[in-house]
This record gives sequence, structure tokens and C-alpha cells, in this order.
Amino acid sequence: LATGWGNGAGAAWASSPGGCRLVQSTATCNGRWLKSVPRNLQDEIEELLLDNNTIRILGNASLLPYQKLRYLSLSKNRLELIEPGAFLGSQGLHVLSLADNLLFTNYSVTAAAFSALPALRKLDLAGNCLSEDMVSVLLWNLSSLESLSVARNIIMRLDSSTFTNLTQLLELNLEKNYIFEIDQAFEGLQKLQRLNMAYNYIPCIAEFDLTQLRVLNISNNAIEWFLAIESDDLFELEVLDLSHNQLLFFPVLPRQSKLHSLLLKDNEMSFYQHLANATSLANVTVQFLVTDGNSTNITTVSLWDEICYSNLSSLRLLDMSQNQVWYLPEDFLVKMPSLTHLKLNQNCMEMFHLPKGNPLAMLTDLDLSQNHISELRVDQPAEGVLTNLQLFNLSTNKLTVLPARFFTLTRKITTVDLSHNQVDLCPLQAVAGKVENPSCVDIRGITTLTHLSLAGCGLQRLGSHPFQGTPLKHLDLSDNQEVLSGSLGWLQDLNLTLQVLSLRNTSLSSTVVNIDFSSFQSLICLDLSGNFLTTFPAFLGILKLHTLDLRDNCLPALPQDVIWTPLGRTLHEVYLSRNPYNCCLMGWWDSLQQVERLHVRDGQEVTCRYDARTVSARALPEHIIQDCRWRTTDLALLYLVLALPTCLTLLVAFAIIFLTFKQKLLKMVKSRCGLSSPY
Repeated sequence: LATGWGNGAGAAWASSPGGCRLVQSTATCNGRWLKSVPRNLQDEIEELLLDNNTIRILGNASLLPYQKLRYLSLSKNRLELIEPGAFLGSQGLHVLSLADNLLFTNYSVTAAAFSALPALRKLDLAGNCLSEDMVSVLLWNLSSLESLSVARNIIMRLDSSTFTNLTQLLELNLEKNYIFEIDQAFEGLQKLQRLNMAYNYIPCIAEFDLTQLRVLNISNNAIEWFLAIESDDLFELEVLDLSHNQLLFFPVLPRQSKLHSLLLKDNEMSFYQHLANATSLANVTVQFLVTDGNSTNITTVSLWDEICYSNLSSLRLLDMSQNQVWYLPEDFLVKMPSLTHLKLNQNCMEMFHLPKGNPLAMLTDLDLSQNHISELRVDQPAEGVLTNLQLFNLSTNKLTVLPARFFTLTRKITTVDLSHNQVDLCPLQAVAGKVENPSCVDIRGITTLTHLSLAGCGLQRLGSHPFQGTPLKHLDLSDNQEVLSGSLGWLQDLNLTLQVLSLRNTSLSSTVVNIDFSSFQSLICLDLSGNFLTTFPAFLGILKLHTLDLRDNCLPALPQDVIWTPLGRTLHEVYLSRNPYNCCLMGWWDSLQQVERLHVRDGQEVTCRYDARTVSARALPEHIIQDCRWRTTDLALLYLVLALPTCLTLLVAFAIIFLTFKQKLLKMVKSRCGLSSPY
């Protein structure tokens, strides 16, 4: 429950003696350790926020000074009792939030206090340890309610007495209770439009007949089947969330509805047309045993026929991911001409068939990832297939080939994920030779395609110009160990458009870096993580990247002047962890820290090695820094300093010896040379 701030967004605020903040007609007293409602606020306030305090009792006189109160929030207090006369002076109250308190202790007295609120529209009783009987008593006199939350309580069973007299109720939140049985609990709620019963223990929904309901959330229960009543009445239902249940069959939906979103994610659902003992559609039936009091009814349902009877022409979103679907019945998709988003990922499908007539002409997003699909079959119409498709996820399947010219026929495709399929890209020769069914995927000349993922496809030495005429902006080639072997001329067709490139885990090493990126001036994001780089690639310095990932390589250091290159002047974020940096060569790290706009996203994880130790680059001990300075001193100067005393000693010794034996030495030289002496 929430309310607006009126026109007080730019108003000046003031503090009351109790520490509350006043903004026009709103008083905010949250988290003030208050034990009671402040009585020294302005009489004119209309909104009073008292969340996160220690109030235990709301007395008869607590709100008397505030006759114009419209909104009151007492969430997360210790409220145990609301005295019968507490709201007598606040009968204009519209919104009341009492979530996360202890109202179960004196609920009958609190119920008497609620009877003085004829104008109450929204009530939040979540997290008060209320049972269904307590809720029934508390709500008995609140016929004006439009929105009610009793979430996070201990309600176990709902019947016709639980919500008696709530004839104006539009929204009901029952999530995170312990509800396992519902018996005609909503029959009197003729205006109810939004119902949330998520996170309970409901085993099934039978005879669903709430025609006025627009949104129904019963996700995260234990529902095994959902059966709508057999009627031709128009249901207002627009959103049905049955995700995270135990559905065994596709739900039996209302025959006529406004359903546009059907969420069936994470169930145990499958189709049973192709059974060992059922050779035709007419033989596939299931019997539901419905017990109501002393009467027992057996309903026989033909699984696929019931789906056919439902009008799904308005359905736009269908999520059947994380189920056990291994095929789709014939004409299943034909019943959904308005479908724009279809999620079938994480199932058991081995083949996906697009029938004639282009039944998914409106589809923009198709996710078939994480199946066992080895064949994509298309009854190809002359005017195209999936003509509005923009996002197509086929990752993690068993595909080796796609129908010829498939992406050319899609016309509006922008994003394709073929990662983790053993596919190859068609080179120029395959297209020029007009091979009708090449054993490769042709993505040339798709002028709308901008995002392509080919991670883990086992690509090797791509042929010439596989991307010609396709203006890719994002390309993922990660986890292809041999994609960079040989010439990389095939990448040059993207030099004007490519902005994001991932070469993660592609066996790139400093000894075989033969990539010329000088012409890729649009490239702003480059992922080189998980490779064998031992030196900083020279080509990086000329790029104007915004994001660079160098994690998981073998780099001992980065260039000291990296921040002065074109790369250093444009880089905004960088990833550098899990490299064996040398702690004595970390001058580049200090330089990076001085660049204000540059963020090392994994800076806490960057380490360096000093002897046999691993040290955080952000917390290098001073003794290591000093030792590194000594280690990196110019060795020539060091040797000179060490040799100088020895040289001087020898020189002095030689001079002394010469002066001592000067005469003898001269005579000896004269006698040996036979020359006259000037002396």
C-alpha cells in the first residue's frame, strides 16, 4: 500500500519537537523509536507515517488531534492492540497499513476499532500471524474496502465466511500463507479484479468461475491441474500465472476470455497425443475426480480438444519454459494468431515445426534454448516466415544446420543466439555456388541482424566473408578454441559496425596475436578473458574502448603508459582479476587509480605475487613496496657503488708502492734498456 506526496515534492520541510519531518500535509516519523503517536504535530496533517517504531497500543485518544487524516502507516511496530475508539476522530481515513505487527493477540478488540472506518479503501494486515477465523472477524464491518492484503499470515483454509460483506473489493493479496483448501470463498466478491494467491499449498483449481477477475496469480503452489468451468460466458481474465507448480497437463482455460498473458513456467507439463496405446487424438482422455461434500463427480476431458475449445486469439505471451514438453500438438500454435512472445526453453523438444500459413506472423520473441532440437522444420511460404521475429534464441541444442535462407525470410530479425550448437557459418563460396541445402548456417546479407552469439559452436578457420552484408554490432565468439587460428580476414567485414566483441576462452596467446584491429574504430567493448596472454597486446593501445576484460590471463603487468594511449583516454571500466601480476611491477596499477572516470570493476579481487605470497593490489604492505624498490634499483649503479671502494684501494696501494720503489725501478729500467739517464 502506498500513497503519493501530493504537491510537496519541492516544498520546504521542518522538524517537529518529536523528530518527525513535516512536508506540507505529510508527517514522516519512521524509525524514531517512538512508543506512542506524537501529539505535537500539525492538526492539518493528512498523511502520518510511523513505520519502524515500538508502538504497542493505539489508544482511544492517540489520533484525536488529527481529524483530517487520510493515510496512516504503522508497519513494523509491536502493535498488539487497537482500542475500540482509536479511529473515532479519523473516520475519513482511506489507507491504513498495519503490516508486520502482533495483531493476533487482541484481534477481536481491534475488529471493533475497524468498525469506525466507513471510508477505508486500502488495508494492509500482512505479517500479523492471523488465522482465517481472525481475518473473518477483523473484516466483518469493512464493506468499503477496495484493496486488502493479508499476505504472510497463517491462513490455511478459505470458505464463504472469510470475506463476507467485502462487496467493493477490487484487489486481494493472499500470498505466502498456508492455504490448501478453497471452498466458495470468492463468490461474494463480485467486483474482484486482481487476486494473488502465490506461495501457498493449493493442490488444484477446479470449476474456476470468477468471470470478473482480470489478473490471477497462483504461482508457487502445488497445483497439478487447472480446470475452468464449462461455460460460454466471457471471462475478463487477462493474466494467468501458474508458474512454479506441478501441472501435469496444459490448463483447461475458459472458452471465451481476454487472456493475453499465460505463464506456465517450471511445471511438469507435457502433451500426451502420442502414447503407446493411443493411435488417434480421440483416444487421449483423462478423468478428474471432483469431490464436493458428500457428492462425487467424474469429469472426462479430452486433453487436446479442451484446449481447442478455448479461444486464445488474444494471447500475446505464452511461457512454457522448464517443463517436460517434447512436442507441440498439431495446430497448437494456429490458435494463437496474436502471439508475440513464446518461451519454450528448457524442455525436451527434439524438433520444432512451423506449419504452413505463417501462424506466428506476429511473433517477435522466440526462445527454444536448452532443448534437444536437431531439426528446425519450416513449411516455407512464399511471403516469408516469422516475418516480425526480432529475437530468436536457439542456444544449447543439437542443431548442425538451419533451413536454407531461413534468416533472410524473417525480414526483421535483430538478435540470434546459436551458441552451443555444432554449427558452421557458410563462406562466400557456398553462397556463390548457390548450394540449395548447405551444411552450414547462412547469415550473409541480413541487413537487420545486429546481435549474434556463436559461443561454444566449435568454429574452426572460418571461410571468407561469412558476415558480408550483415551489419553486426555485437558478436560473441567465446569458447571456440580454434576460431582464431589462421587468417582473420573474415572479421574485416565488420570493421565499420562492430561495437561489442567477445573472444573469451579462444586460446588467444601473445605469441599468436595476429589481429589487426586498427580499422575497428566503432569497437567499444572487448572481452579477452580466459586466454593465455603473457604481454599486453599492442593493438589494444590504438582502440577507443569503453570496456575491456582481461581476466584469467597470464599477465605479469600492464604498460606503465597505458593511460596515455587512445585506449587510456576512452576507457570507462576494466576487469583485471585472476592474473599473476608481479608486485614489484605495479606502477601501472597506481596510474589507473588516479584516473577518476576509470572503474576497475573487480578491483577488490586484483592480486599480485610477491615471492610465494599472494597479496591484494589495493593493500600492498609498506615493507613489500620498499623491498621492491630495492630490487628494482639500477644494477649497474649498484655494481659501481660496490666496486668503487675496491678500485680506490688498489689505486692507493699502487701509488704507495710506486713512490717507495721509484729509484730502484728507474735504475732497473735503465740497466735493462741501456739508455742514458737524464738524472
